[in-house]
Amino acid sequence: MTDYAAIIPMSIIALSAIAAMIAEAIRRPGERMPIYGFGLIGTIGAAVASVFLWDRDVQSSGVISGVIRADNFALFINIVLCIIGFLTMLFSHETVEREGIPAGEYYALTLFALCGMMMMAAATDLLVIFVALEILSLSVYVLTGIRRASAAGAEAAFKYFLLGAFSSAFFLYGVAFAFALSGSTRLEDISRALAQGGNEPSTMALLALGLLAIGFCFKISAVPFHMWTPDAYEGAPTIVTAFMSTGVKAAAFAAFVRVFLSPFDPLQAHWIPLLSVIAAVTMILGTVVGVVQTNVKRMLAYSSIAHAGYLMLGIIAATSTGKSAVLFYLLTYAVSNLGALGIVALLGSAQNQHDELRDFSGLWKSRPGLAGLMTVFLLSLGGFPPMAGFIGKWYIFSAAVQEGHYWLAIIGVLTSVVSVFFYLRIVVMMYMTEGSEVVRPRLPATAVAGLGLATIGVFYLGILPSRVLDLALASIGTIF
Repeated sequence: MTDYAAIIPMSIIALSAIAAMIAEAIRRPGERMPIYGFGLIGTIGAAVASVFLWDRDVQSSGVISGVIRADNFALFINIVLCIIGFLTMLFSHETVEREGIPAGEYYALTLFALCGMMMMAAATDLLVIFVALEILSLSVYVLTGIRRASAAGAEAAFKYFLLGAFSSAFFLYGVAFAFALSGSTRLEDISRALAQGGNEPSTMALLALGLLAIGFCFKISAVPFHMWTPDAYEGAPTIVTAFMSTGVKAAAFAAFVRVFLSPFDPLQAHWIPLLSVIAAVTMILGTVVGVVQTNVKRMLAYSSIAHAGYLMLGIIAATSTGKSAVLFYLLTYAVSNLGALGIVALLGSAQNQHDELRDFSGLWKSRPGLAGLMTVFLLSLGGFPPMAGFIGKWYIFSAAVQEGHYWLAIIGVLTSVVSVFFYLRIVVMMYMTEGSEVVRPRLPATAVAGLGLATIGVFYLGILPSRVLDLALASIGTIF
């Protein structure tokens, strides 16, 4: 079935972004307008549209015929991205006003980035993946430096932009070599050309493989393409850090899975050893360097790098179990990390971002509820049962073991154990260290609702994961 239904979810998000821009344009100076409501409506609408499209496997038609495919795999990622966007909007309402961030610009850019993420997950053409990558990247670059008075934000945005442009060039060269190999940038055509190439791939095929891998590894923050991550996460507004640490990673891994486990699947013997080394180094570096951080956002940046290494194990396993484990892990990581960084954002102010480890001293006494929720999210990131993170890591490591990648699973388990140290450092500061009397900003109802939903997600995915796992497994079979 081929029609325009494939682009409905991302069209809803794009229209919401345009509505946010118009609302900002007509807003009177000094007037408070709930522009975040457009984001809430857009993400809910896109999620509902994705649910209605489930099992229909529709493709785009007209001038974009066949390059966007709303199969169950893309729809599952759409729902994950809608959850990320919805929680981001709930956490943003008060923090955007408090930090003096231009509301219309912020919400429009966030929604446009979300649209690019959805397009990246649904694209079945390398050029469309590149366009989607640039849509989300340009939006996130601007969001990183959206606080114009912040020197750290400007520096972070500049570094992110330069390195991002560099990685985009690698990706585009990979697309060029893939086109030279097959005469097309469509994934099914590339798959057909590689299948006809025999057992020994050509040099052009290996060049395309390597260059595309570099582009993807940059976006998922894999070592040695991770250099931008700590600076960008620290310099950006905390709520932007929460959004890009989860949304960009989900979209990039979706495209990574679709490209490497579909057209480039015949070249597994060449890319699995390469990705195995990258995954191992990523897990180790992300954990070891994260231990010595005193800034919570930098610590969670290195934590994000380590989690990228764990997610790569699902791609390396290259089985249905591994691919479904990647989807499930992306969801568990999203609700856990968004919850943790959401609390950091809500506790901050225009004068103090509240992102240093010492800022959490004595939080248990001044805000016991937030301290308890922060503990839940951190334990989930560390992989403690019965939190969502434990189940996510269990299935990722199980997929690696089933395919004989024992050494990667061992590294994953050991680095997970070490990572518990830097998560528990924050817990110790909250409960066992005396803090100075600090005036904590009030929590709006929207933020309380967001934290409540994230907490429910953490426990639901940790205690009753079977339904979501079944959906993830069912969605994998729709990839080419």
